[in-house]
Amino acid sequence: MARVHIPDENRHIVDVQEIVDFLKPFGIEFENWDVEGRIGSEATNEEILEAYAPEIERLKSTHGFVTADVINVNPDTPGLDEMLAKFDKEHLHTEDEVRFTVRGSGVFHINPEDKGPVFSITVESGDLISVPKGTHHWFNLCGDKTIRCIRLFEDMSGWTPHYMDEATHEGYAPVCMGPSYLEGDQGGEFESPVKL
Repeated sequence: MARVHIPDENRHIVDVQEIVDFLKPFGIEFENWDVEGRIGSEATNEEILEAYAPEIERLKSTHGFVTADVINVNPDTPGLDEMLAKFDKEHLHTEDEVRFTVRGSGVFHINPEDKGPVFSITVESGDLISVPKGTHHWFNLCGDKTIRCIRLFEDMSGWTPHYMDEATHEGYAPVCMGPSYLEGDQGGEFESPVKL
């Protein structure tokens, strides 16, 4: 389940409706889809797209996306560190970045510039996030470096990162805070950013 963390306010949001309400003023859409029993752990990309076809078609018709694919990243993915290095620095895209997490977890860090403090959204299985074009953000995988996502595009070229000259990401550690951390077990696995 998704979690929002605002390091400068030492604040965490874990309730789905509260997350939706918090993200709305930033133009970020969030949904949590039912994943129980929809696909097997070894489902192919085609089986994943077929299983979620109704949701994908709804997003295509309401947002103008023309294509969807599945990305599958794990520690054995060739060139993983180089791939992650493209997105772990503050950047923006010229189209919305839409991801539905099928498996694994990752963290979108958002710099709303003059609209408020930096915050992060940890996404896990069942979480859909849509980060509007032009939003300053960066992305990190969590400790297991595993994520499998459905991606939607208007045009694949719009996904090219455009980096910021003065990158805010350098002031935030790329770590994650999991549920045990939020419950007060400081020995828990990390899954969200902290301010340096």
